[in-house]
Amino acid sequence: MTGEKHTQVVIVGGGQAGLAAGYHLRRQGLDFTVLDANAAPGGSWQHMWDSLHLFSPAAYSSLPGRLMPAQAGETYPDAGHVVDYLADYEKRYDLPVQHGTRVEAVHRDGDRLLVEADTGTWRARAVICATGSWSRPFVPAVPGRSIFGGRQLHTVNYRSPADFAGQRVVVVGGGNSGAQIAADLALDGNIEVTWVTQRPPRFLPDDIDGRVLFDVATARRRALDAGRSDTGGVASLGDIVAVPPVRAARDGGLLHAEPMFTRLAATGVQWADGTHGEADAVIWCTGFRPALAHLAPLGVRGPRGHIPTVGTRAVGEPRLHLLGYGDWTGPASATLIGVGRPARDAVRDVAQLLSS
Repeated sequence: MTGEKHTQVVIVGGGQAGLAAGYHLRRQGLDFTVLDANAAPGGSWQHMWDSLHLFSPAAYSSLPGRLMPAQAGETYPDAGHVVDYLADYEKRYDLPVQHGTRVEAVHRDGDRLLVEADTGTWRARAVICATGSWSRPFVPAVPGRSIFGGRQLHTVNYRSPADFAGQRVVVVGGGNSGAQIAADLALDGNIEVTWVTQRPPRFLPDDIDGRVLFDVATARRRALDAGRSDTGGVASLGDIVAVPPVRAARDGGLLHAEPMFTRLAATGVQWADGTHGEADAVIWCTGFRPALAHLAPLGVRGPRGHIPTVGTRAVGEPRLHLLGYGDWTGPASATLIGVGRPARDAVRDVAQLLSS
């Protein structure tokens, strides 16, 4: 472990949100360091499943200052293309990212925040937390999980249908990940797939992609900020973007959703009416929680663990900003195209704090 270091701002997390914040800090001429737990550039995109593609064309999936180049032969770029783009972005703007550095705790220390990591300690006047949620997968407490004899994994562990050849697989979750992974498996043709959801799946119209979703999320935020009625945002349109593989599986009759089962048994799943389904594996596409354990020493969490914010600034600690956690910290801020604006606003607020 190295000695204590001083900087004006520490960004925790070097994925898309952290890089966007770094871009705006660089433009402001501020001294900052980005601490990222990943060993290489690319954020969580480097851990995605093989067939994953963006919802939007490259030109509509860019961070501030640098358009994502198109990917040859692809309307919607794949995850590997996003990793290459983020790595180039980090290098292009000479962002000081320290990879392989895991932040363990953030403490108050007089007029500074003390950021403790496994490679050293940093003192900063402000911290921007951009850790996302990929490192904190959520699996519901369904009865029987401990007795199921097959394989259980989460979205974060899924890679490709090749890992399930000839098996019976239950995919749990009615969002985009659940639909895409169920489609990926079903289109393979050598896997028996059962897709289960809490409620009937709601597909967005086929012509809607990430560009429309960003506009809808932004319009909702503006309406709320202006005191107008809630438009419902993206949730009012549906839950699942009908990307080409999902459309193909749906239109081919391969993507039929069953209601959620009530428990797991030793050899499969069981529904409320007693029906039993054999399964070799269960894939939990059941979402994530924000990775914020390192902020516990600050005591800024409110009811149900939520950290109250004004914009991106934590109410209980004005030197702390949270960036990239969805509409909670800016319209569509968990997306490539959506994180730029809240990142700019967060950095503007930090610059004002440092100048005061």
